[in-house]
Amino acid sequence: MRLSTVRLHDGRGTAAARQEGDELVLLPYSDVGELLSSGDDWPERATAEAGERIPLGTMSLAPVVPHPNKIVCLGLNYATHIKEMGRPTPAHPTLFAKYDGSLIGAHDDVRMPLVSDHLDWEAELGVVIGHRARHVSADEALAYVGGYTVVNDVTVRDWQHRTREFLSGKTFEATTPVGPCLVTPDELPRGASGLTISCSVDGRTMQKSSTADLLFDVASIIAYVSTIITLLPGDLIATGTPGGVGAGRDPKVFLRPGQELVTTVEGIGELRNTVVREEM
Repeated sequence: MRLSTVRLHDGRGTAAARQEGDELVLLPYSDVGELLSSGDDWPERATAEAGERIPLGTMSLAPVVPHPNKIVCLGLNYATHIKEMGRPTPAHPTLFAKYDGSLIGAHDDVRMPLVSDHLDWEAELGVVIGHRARHVSADEALAYVGGYTVVNDVTVRDWQHRTREFLSGKTFEATTPVGPCLVTPDELPRGASGLTISCSVDGRTMQKSSTADLLFDVASIIAYVSTIITLLPGDLIATGTPGGVGAGRDPKVFLRPGQELVTTVEGIGELRNTVVREEM
């Protein structure tokens, strides 16, 4: 099953929707996050609902979960990225957070901040939690996955490196596209492993790897984070980026206004975003 959050016409807000071929079936929930939070039987209800049908191509997509309780991100989770950034291989997951104001939809503009020209791309597999998880083991962790999505953890590098903590460069307003949909685990390999992940800028491939190369896989990430804090339905985990980021190149390369950023994860979908300069 594929689920999206769509922006309704005439200012009616947003709605969760189930994709069926070239159509979206609207569901009686304001977004996918509300659906996931409505009870453990949400998959059955999402499958059974028969709402208004709308052509897929006519809808504007919001972030899959517009307001997750938590956005947990991993840094340094592919060997190629660890090497290009000159960092030691971590013994434990490197965690940081974002706020929901950074999230945008699959085709929305990425906003380059007024204060920086060092905007960089980071293609990532996103994991959306489907059931409350606390102190779960790696063996049982995948049962708590609601589905998978595509994320680009667009990063303001000079602000990221102002301090040892990543947060300031990771959560600028309207910089993190998420979508185009949530794909439930039954449609993908176990743990979404072995999927091709890529990122291009104006048609030039900058990153291409496989989710099989994650240093810490989806199950171990969920087990680790659920030991720290309760994961709630709708929480988003961005699992880290492979090598090929702009800051890892010699010379460094950063995004510019007008460029098109395309992020793809095999079997899930594509983000297609244009970079625009922030306005006052």
